[in-house]
Amino acid sequence: MARETAAARAARAQEILAALARTYPQAHCELDYSTPLELLIATILSAQCTDKRVNIVTKELFRVCKSAADFVALPQEQLEEIVHTTGFFRAKAKNIKACCTALVERHGGEVPRTMDELTALAGVGRKTANVVLGNAFGLNVGVVVDTHVQRLTARLGLTRETTPEKIEQDMMRLVPCEQWAVFSHWLIWHGRRRCDARKPDCAQCEIATLCPRVGVKQK
Repeated sequence: MARETAAARAARAQEILAALARTYPQAHCELDYSTPLELLIATILSAQCTDKRVNIVTKELFRVCKSAADFVALPQEQLEEIVHTTGFFRAKAKNIKACCTALVERHGGEVPRTMDELTALAGVGRKTANVVLGNAFGLNVGVVVDTHVQRLTARLGLTRETTPEKIEQDMMRLVPCEQWAVFSHWLIWHGRRRCDARKPDCAQCEIATLCPRVGVKQK
Protein backbone atom coordinates (compact mmCIF):
# COMPACT_ATOMS: atom_id res chain seq x y z
CA MET A 1 0.00 0.00 0.00
CA ALA A 2 1.39 3.41 -0.96
CA ARG A 3 2.23 5.68 1.92
CA GLU A 4 -0.24 8.54 2.24
CA THR A 5 1.17 11.91 1.31
CA ALA A 6 0.91 14.86 3.66
CA ALA A 7 -1.49 16.57 1.25
CA ALA A 8 -3.72 13.49 1.06
CA ARG A 9 -3.75 13.16 4.86
CA ALA A 10 -4.67 16.82 5.23
CA ALA A 11 -7.53 16.45 2.74
CA ARG A 12 -8.80 13.32 4.50
CA ALA A 13 -8.56 15.12 7.84
CA GLN A 14 -10.86 17.84 6.55
CA GLU A 15 -13.40 15.20 5.50
CA ILE A 16 -13.15 13.61 8.96
CA LEU A 17 -13.73 16.98 10.63
CA ALA A 18 -16.79 17.64 8.49
CA ALA A 19 -18.23 14.20 9.19
CA LEU A 20 -17.66 14.48 12.95
CA ALA A 21 -19.23 17.95 12.97
CA ARG A 22 -22.35 16.53 11.32
CA THR A 23 -22.44 13.54 13.67
CA TYR A 24 -21.86 15.39 16.95
CA PRO A 25 -23.20 18.95 16.55
CA GLN A 26 -23.80 19.19 20.31
CA ALA A 27 -20.39 17.89 21.38
CA HIS A 28 -19.15 19.60 24.52
CA CYS A 29 -17.12 19.04 27.66
CA GLU A 30 -18.92 16.40 29.73
CA LEU A 31 -17.52 17.55 33.07
CA ASP A 32 -20.13 19.46 35.09
CA TYR A 33 -19.07 23.00 36.00
CA SER A 34 -20.46 26.51 36.29
CA THR A 35 -17.26 28.55 36.72
CA PRO A 36 -13.68 28.39 35.41
CA LEU A 37 -12.52 27.36 38.88
CA GLU A 38 -14.95 24.45 38.97
CA LEU A 39 -13.77 23.28 35.55
CA LEU A 40 -10.13 23.54 36.66
CA ILE A 41 -10.76 21.45 39.77
CA ALA A 42 -12.90 18.91 37.90
CA THR A 43 -10.22 18.49 35.24
CA ILE A 44 -7.52 17.90 37.85
CA LEU A 45 -9.75 15.22 39.38
CA SER A 46 -10.43 13.62 35.96
CA ALA A 47 -6.89 12.24 35.62
CA GLN A 48 -7.17 8.44 35.48
CA CYS A 49 -10.88 8.75 36.27
CA THR A 50 -14.12 8.89 34.30
CA ASP A 51 -16.06 12.12 33.84
CA LYS A 52 -19.11 10.34 35.25
CA ARG A 53 -17.34 9.59 38.53
CA VAL A 54 -15.86 13.10 38.72
CA ASN A 55 -19.32 14.63 38.26
CA ILE A 56 -20.63 12.58 41.19
CA VAL A 57 -17.76 13.74 43.40
CA THR A 58 -17.85 17.41 42.39
CA LYS A 59 -21.57 17.62 43.06
CA GLU A 60 -20.70 17.42 46.76
CA LEU A 61 -17.34 19.17 46.52
CA PHE A 62 -18.71 22.29 44.84
CA ARG A 63 -21.39 22.61 47.50
CA VAL A 64 -18.64 22.76 50.13
CA CYS A 65 -16.18 24.95 48.21
CA LYS A 66 -17.35 27.96 46.19
CA SER A 67 -14.03 29.80 45.81
CA ALA A 68 -10.30 29.17 45.69
CA ALA A 69 -10.09 30.45 49.27
CA ASP A 70 -12.63 27.80 50.31
CA PHE A 71 -10.39 25.05 48.94
CA VAL A 72 -7.42 26.53 50.79
CA ALA A 73 -9.38 26.60 54.05
CA LEU A 74 -10.79 23.07 53.69
CA PRO A 75 -8.79 20.60 55.81
CA GLN A 76 -6.65 18.25 53.73
CA GLU A 77 -8.25 15.19 55.32
CA GLN A 78 -11.76 16.37 54.46
CA LEU A 79 -10.79 17.11 50.87
CA GLU A 80 -9.19 13.68 50.56
CA GLU A 81 -12.34 12.05 51.87
CA ILE A 82 -14.55 13.85 49.35
CA VAL A 83 -12.35 13.07 46.31
CA HIS A 84 -11.34 9.59 47.46
CA THR A 85 -13.24 7.67 44.76
CA THR A 86 -11.53 9.53 41.89
CA GLY A 87 -8.30 7.63 42.58
CA PHE A 88 -4.88 8.99 43.54
CA PHE A 89 -6.88 11.05 46.01
CA ARG A 90 -3.96 12.15 48.22
CA ALA A 91 -1.97 13.54 45.31
CA LYS A 92 -5.05 15.16 43.78
CA ALA A 93 -6.07 16.77 47.09
CA LYS A 94 -2.52 18.04 47.60
CA ASN A 95 -2.42 19.53 44.10
CA ILE A 96 -5.84 21.15 44.48
CA LYS A 97 -4.79 22.78 47.75
CA ALA A 98 -1.49 24.02 46.27
CA CYS A 99 -3.19 25.16 43.07
CA CYS A 100 -5.83 27.16 44.92
CA THR A 101 -3.24 28.64 47.27
CA ALA A 102 -1.41 29.98 44.21
CA LEU A 103 -4.66 31.29 42.75
CA VAL A 104 -5.34 33.24 45.94
CA GLU A 105 -1.78 34.50 46.37
CA ARG A 106 -0.91 35.31 42.74
CA HIS A 107 -4.21 35.76 40.88
CA GLY A 108 -6.67 37.21 43.37
CA GLY A 109 -8.51 33.90 43.52
CA GLU A 110 -9.29 33.96 39.79
CA VAL A 111 -8.29 31.38 37.19
CA PRO A 112 -5.74 32.89 34.77
CA ARG A 113 -6.29 32.89 31.02
CA THR A 114 -2.83 32.03 29.68
CA MET A 115 -1.09 28.72 29.10
CA ASP A 116 2.04 29.77 30.99
CA GLU A 117 0.14 30.95 34.06
CA LEU A 118 -2.06 27.85 34.15
CA THR A 119 0.74 25.33 33.73
CA ALA A 120 2.63 27.04 36.55
CA LEU A 121 -0.13 25.83 38.91
CA ALA A 122 0.20 22.55 40.82
CA GLY A 123 -1.42 19.60 39.04
CA VAL A 124 -1.94 21.51 35.79
CA GLY A 125 -0.30 20.36 32.55
CA ARG A 126 -1.03 21.32 28.96
CA LYS A 127 -4.02 19.01 28.72
CA THR A 128 -5.75 20.53 31.77
CA ALA A 129 -4.82 24.05 30.68
CA ASN A 130 -6.25 23.41 27.20
CA VAL A 131 -9.49 22.11 28.71
CA VAL A 132 -9.89 25.25 30.83
CA LEU A 133 -8.85 27.72 28.13
CA GLY A 134 -10.96 26.14 25.42
CA ASN A 135 -14.11 25.52 27.44
CA ALA A 136 -14.22 28.10 30.23
CA PHE A 137 -12.80 30.97 28.18
CA GLY A 138 -13.37 29.98 24.55
CA LEU A 139 -9.66 30.32 23.76
CA ASN A 140 -8.18 27.96 21.16
CA VAL A 141 -4.61 27.80 22.43
CA GLY A 142 -3.98 24.09 21.85
CA VAL A 143 -5.59 20.68 21.39
CA VAL A 144 -6.63 18.51 24.32
CA VAL A 145 -4.99 15.10 23.95
CA ASP A 146 -6.59 12.56 26.28
CA THR A 147 -6.69 8.79 25.87
CA HIS A 148 -9.54 8.98 23.33
CA VAL A 149 -7.80 11.60 21.19
CA GLN A 150 -4.54 9.69 21.38
CA ARG A 151 -6.22 6.44 20.33
CA LEU A 152 -8.36 7.87 17.54
CA THR A 153 -5.72 10.05 15.92
CA ALA A 154 -3.55 6.94 15.66
CA ARG A 155 -6.37 4.72 14.35
CA LEU A 156 -7.35 7.34 11.80
CA GLY A 157 -3.78 7.67 10.62
CA LEU A 158 -3.66 11.38 11.45
CA THR A 159 -0.36 11.07 13.31
CA ARG A 160 2.47 8.63 13.84
CA GLU A 161 3.51 10.28 17.09
CA THR A 162 2.94 8.52 20.40
CA THR A 163 3.34 11.22 23.06
CA PRO A 164 0.56 13.72 23.89
CA GLU A 165 2.87 16.68 23.28
CA LYS A 166 3.88 15.59 19.79
CA ILE A 167 0.36 14.46 18.89
CA GLU A 168 -0.93 17.89 19.91
CA GLN A 169 1.62 19.60 17.66
CA ASP A 170 0.60 17.42 14.71
CA MET A 171 -3.09 18.18 15.28
CA MET A 172 -2.44 21.90 15.61
CA ARG A 173 -0.88 21.78 12.13
CA LEU A 174 -3.64 19.61 10.67
CA VAL A 175 -6.77 21.16 12.23
CA PRO A 176 -7.84 24.81 11.75
CA CYS A 177 -7.14 26.87 14.88
CA GLU A 178 -10.78 27.80 15.39
CA GLN A 179 -11.64 24.09 15.67
CA TRP A 180 -8.93 23.03 18.13
CA ALA A 181 -11.23 22.85 21.17
CA VAL A 182 -14.24 21.29 19.45
CA PHE A 183 -12.03 18.83 17.55
CA SER A 184 -11.10 17.21 20.85
CA HIS A 185 -14.78 17.01 21.83
CA TRP A 186 -15.67 15.37 18.53
CA LEU A 187 -13.02 12.69 18.97
CA ILE A 188 -13.83 12.16 22.65
CA TRP A 189 -17.54 11.76 21.89
CA HIS A 190 -16.74 9.41 19.01
CA GLY A 191 -14.36 7.42 21.19
CA ARG A 192 -16.98 7.00 23.90
CA ARG A 193 -19.93 6.31 21.64
CA ARG A 194 -18.50 4.46 18.65
CA CYS A 195 -14.73 3.88 18.55
CA ASP A 196 -14.20 1.98 21.80
CA ALA A 197 -10.68 0.92 22.74
CA ARG A 198 -11.43 -2.81 22.74
CA LYS A 199 -14.48 -3.28 20.52
CA PRO A 200 -14.91 -0.38 18.08
CA ASP A 201 -18.24 -0.42 16.24
CA CYS A 202 -16.72 -0.16 12.77
CA ALA A 203 -19.89 -1.43 11.07
CA GLN A 204 -21.90 1.57 12.25
CA CYS A 205 -19.07 4.12 12.27
CA GLU A 206 -19.90 7.43 10.62
CA ILE A 207 -16.30 7.91 9.43
CA ALA A 208 -15.49 4.30 8.52
CA THR A 209 -14.84 5.13 4.87
CA LEU A 210 -12.18 7.60 5.97
CA CYS A 211 -10.47 5.22 8.40
CA PRO A 212 -7.36 3.31 7.26
CA ARG A 213 -8.00 0.68 9.96
CA VAL A 214 -11.38 -0.23 8.48
CA GLY A 215 -10.01 -0.16 4.94
CA VAL A 216 -7.31 -2.69 5.85
CA LYS A 217 -9.88 -4.98 7.51
CA GLN A 218 -12.09 -4.91 4.42
CA LYS A 219 -9.34 -5.87 1.96
